[in-house]
Amino acid sequence: MTRRILVLHYASIVSLIALIFLCLLWEGWLAPLRPGGSTLIFKAVPLLLPLFGILRGKRYTYQWASLLILGYLLEGIVRAMTDQGLSATLALGEIFLALTFFISAGFFARLTAGMPEFSR
Repeated sequence: MTRRILVLHYASIVSLIALIFLCLLWEGWLAPLRPGGSTLIFKAVPLLLPLFGILRGKRYTYQWASLLILGYLLEGIVRAMTDQGLSATLALGEIFLALTFFISAGFFARLTAGMPEFSR
């Protein structure tokens, strides 16, 4: 595995796991929509679906997960523009993490095209 692919792989892993924790902390304790926690905490669940494929470096998982992450990017943009205080700051973090994952996953999928060790 080349150094560039390895960096993209780990950037994807770190940004995905960080986004999972951000969603859980944001909606559970830091700035939930309702005091005491919000059912929006369950927005972290879809992020668990690609986790093991990303950890194993499966190219197909990188491809579909990069589409999944766009929903989180959009939510971050909307909430950064409409929320205030800590919630808006957390939304900026969500934007950063979603963009990091999207870019690193996209380049990982592109650079590993045709490499059998990264196939499904």
